[in-house]
Amino acid sequence: MLGLLINHMEHREIEYLIKRELDEILHDLEDPRIDHLVKEAMKDRYQTLFQLFRRVAEPNECFKYMMNANKL
Repeated sequence: MLGLLINHMEHREIEYLIKRELDEILHDLEDPRIDHLVKEAMKDRYQTLFQLFRRVAEPNECFKYMMNANKL
């Protein structure tokens, strides 16, 4: 187990970065030009990032991305 000590501004920055990455993955998953195998790897990455996001975000923010995760 690891611990991390961050201030409020760093917390918000981490949350913002994860949200941007989750949005980008969701956008790329809709691209028909991307190979199925690559999309599977992207789905795995989404799940990992979502688990991290749950640790730093408010529950109401998580709900929006949880609904998108269910579509995967």
